Amino acid sequence: MTPRTTKPRGEVTRGTTAPNRLRRVDRWIAATQTGPLRTGARPLVVDLGYGASPVTTVELYTRLRRVSPHVDVTGIEIEPARVAAGLAFLEAAPGRYDGLSFLHGGFELPVDRPPVLVRAFNVLRQYDEAAAWRAWDELGARLAPGGVLVEGTCDEIGRRAVWVALREGRPRTITFAAHVPSLERPSDLAERLPKTLIHRNVPGERVHALLTDFDRCWATAAPYSVFGPRVRWIEAVRLLARTHPVLTSPPYGGRARWRLGEVTLPWHTVAPAA
Repeated sequence: MTPRTTKPRGEVTRGTTAPNRLRRVDRWIAATQTGPLRTGARPLVVDLGYGASPVTTVELYTRLRRVSPHVDVTGIEIEPARVAAGLAFLEAAPGRYDGLSFLHGGFELPVDRPPVLVRAFNVLRQYDEAAAWRAWDELGARLAPGGVLVEGTCDEIGRRAVWVALREGRPRTITFAAHVPSLERPSDLAERLPKTLIHRNVPGERVHALLTDFDRCWATAAPYSVFGPRVRWIEAVRLLARTHPVLTSPPYGGRARWRLGEVTLPWHTVAPAA
């Protein structure tokens, strides 16, 4: 473990969490990031800012072990009481979660080796845009070669989420995910945009144009509702792909992913205009 010379970097979050809140991003990671997750003998994944309960870190560990049986997962929290809760969970199940650990820390990531993946969810919402960009840079610099940072936000029960995947210090993709039966229109996901975009959902910005077009495609696909909301979503994404560079091939795209209420696009599709 890296010796602690300064206090953890970052701010304490509200800590709100719940079982299955992050299932959408977890299944996306498990499906699309198998390369990094299978790098080396014991690849390390960090769950940064997991909140008041260790439940979502435990779920991440369980889901990733299905695709990478030797992956290690470390939950990192800046609030000591939350770390204590994670350690108490492990003590109550001795030997059951080999490779799962909890540490006190922040953006400095006090782990013994560079992680192949960092999941930072609902962490940067309280920062201003400049600080969020700096956090992207700082976390990206601590990744193993070829590693990925997955940063995003979701609602309290995980029905709406948006996340960005960053590699080599640059945002590469953005993913929109929703519980489609409860979605009125795709632009409702705007409230879950990452900090770097949430204030840019205005005319003249790419993200606004994308969501406006997605709403138009959703309206055009309304007749498909008779076959269910997921079929309507798939048709709306197919229409959106006519005018935007939607990723349409596995592992990021295609009908199998779209039926889950997902759509992934290259970052440049939504990158700030200035």
